[in-house]
Amino acid sequence: MLQIRYVWEWPVRITHWVNAVSIVVLSVTGFYIGNPFVTVSSPSQFVMGVMRVVHYGFAYAFVLSVLSRLIWSFFGNHHASWKEFFPWVTASGWRRIIGTLKYYTFLAKKPPYEVGHNALAAMAYSVVFLLYLVQIVSGFALYGQYAPGSGWDSILGPVLVVFGNQGLRLAHHIVMWLLIGFAIHHVYSAWLMDVKEKNGTLSSIFGGYKFIEPEDL
Repeated sequence: MLQIRYVWEWPVRITHWVNAVSIVVLSVTGFYIGNPFVTVSSPSQFVMGVMRVVHYGFAYAFVLSVLSRLIWSFFGNHHASWKEFFPWVTASGWRRIIGTLKYYTFLAKKPPYEVGHNALAAMAYSVVFLLYLVQIVSGFALYGQYAPGSGWDSILGPVLVVFGNQGLRLAHHIVMWLLIGFAIHHVYSAWLMDVKEKNGTLSSIFGGYKFIEPEDL
């Protein structure tokens, strides 16, 4: 008999969607800042200024969301815990990793049943959070150079000195495309597992609940 289990708590769901919207808006505005694609008839239209304001606004929202999710990884349930993102530190975690890898490479008919993230997905998300950190540090280091002596310049100024303006811009741009690629794969894999496991994977990120068959655990 199916059980209804509360998996994704509301802080996880909110930060998930804030991150998703922020990545879309930051990618569009960031791409424009680096390569303006809108033709204007007058400087008074101030399109670049608007793009920068929107970019900076969502950058702050993104930072708060990522920080909130990291904090919640120490206070949330088992599925939100930071420990879930490092399955390779335990023997059972390695079994989950190998089992999931076999399924993805067509060596097994069924993946290891997971209520939350599967092992490979959890490892991928830990890398994604590192990419978030690169974006935040590089972005605000670049932001700080326009206001010498400001808070961001004082905190991240040394990063700009070490890697240089163009080095940070290149890293910021490359990571943007990596996150876009991840987002595409993330949507596809969530749909795939929803179809294969039939447990409400897609709907769970809206309502938090999954439908679990106890005998599959």
